Amino acid sequence: MIPKLERPEDFPGQQRVAWKREPQHTALAALAGVFWPPLVITLLIWPPQNWMPGIEMDWRLMLLLIGVFAVPGGFWLLARERRQTGRPATRLGVVWRFMFYGGLLAVALAAIFALVQVIGQWLSAANLGEGIGATETTLLIFGVGGLPFAVVIGVAYALWAGLCAAFIAFRPQPEVRDRLGVMGDRNEA
Repeated sequence: MIPKLERPEDFPGQQRVAWKREPQHTALAALAGVFWPPLVITLLIWPPQNWMPGIEMDWRLMLLLIGVFAVPGGFWLLARERRQTGRPATRLGVVWRFMFYGGLLAVALAAIFALVQVIGQWLSAANLGEGIGATETTLLIFGVGGLPFAVVIGVAYALWAGLCAAFIAFRPQPEVRDRLGVMGDRNEA
């Protein structure tokens, strides 16, 4: 029988969590978060043609390279936020933070890539009209057309990294009972 969801605490992912004390769990979660399964599977099925860094580098390798830096960066942001505010306190909060930061990173990197492409087009243009036309085309393709794909892929990657973080690097935190009556009512705050 499916339990009734009558309170917010009844929804999945609402149990309070704390960092696992052993640092190898965080490292394992970061490593698992970097290797997003769709990325790894497609790299195994269709090996990249160009491994060298540059404009012609396979986009999956670029994404993997971004993940190598972004996932530990997400852990750093999460640790900083937990030190300052004690949040996120639930698995759902951990996953949501990763998705939020991953979406922001995807938008920022897509915008930077589009601007770099525009500057490259300006430098290769023979005259002003050609530069303006190249700018329009580049922003239309990479800015308008490519941005939704970048966001979807970035958020999906971040969802995987957040799930790895929430279930590998965190453990359930038991609820502390107020035995002496000094903690006050939790609903007052």
